[in-house]
Amino acid sequence: MPTPEFITRLRSRIGHDMLWLATATAVVFDADGRVLLGRRADNGRWAPPGGIIDPAEQPADAAVREAFEETGVRAVPERLVAVTVAPPMTYPNGDRVQYLDLLFRCRATGGVARVNDSESVEVGWFALDALPTMTERVLGLLAQATSGTAAAWFAFAGTDDVPGGN
Repeated sequence: MPTPEFITRLRSRIGHDMLWLATATAVVFDADGRVLLGRRADNGRWAPPGGIIDPAEQPADAAVREAFEETGVRAVPERLVAVTVAPPMTYPNGDRVQYLDLLFRCRATGGVARVNDSESVEVGWFALDALPTMTERVLGLLAQATSGTAAAWFAFAGTDDVPGGN
C-alpha cells in the first residue's frame, strides 16, 4: 500500500522531521499452529503483517486489516501480546520515523495466503521450528506471542525514571 494520505499531508508540512506513528502488527496462526509471515519488499526481511493505524481506527482492527491487505488472510485478534517502540529509522527518501507498535496474536479464519499488495514479495505459513531468518526483535515478539502469557509484554525503565518514583 502507498503511504497513507494523512502522512503525506503531514510530510508536506514538516518535511523529513521525525514522526511518531502508531502501528499494529498481526501474529496470525493457523489451525496447525503455523505463523503467517511476509518477506517485505522494502528490505527483504521476513516479518508478520502490520502497518500504520489510520486516524480513529482501533488498533486490533488495523492489525486485522493489515493482515488481509498484505497476505489475503482473514483473521480475528485473540489478545494483545506486546506494546513496543521500534528504533528510530530513516527511509531512503530522508523521512525519519519511530513506531509505537501494538502486537496482536490472531487466529486465521479464512482466505488464502498470497502476496496481496506491493509491500510483500513472498508470503507463507511457517512452523515455529522452521522459521526463516528474522531480526532478533521480530523473533522476540514471536516468542512472546507463543509464550502462553496472558498479559501483554512492555518495557519499563524502572521507578528511578518516573517522576516522584524515588
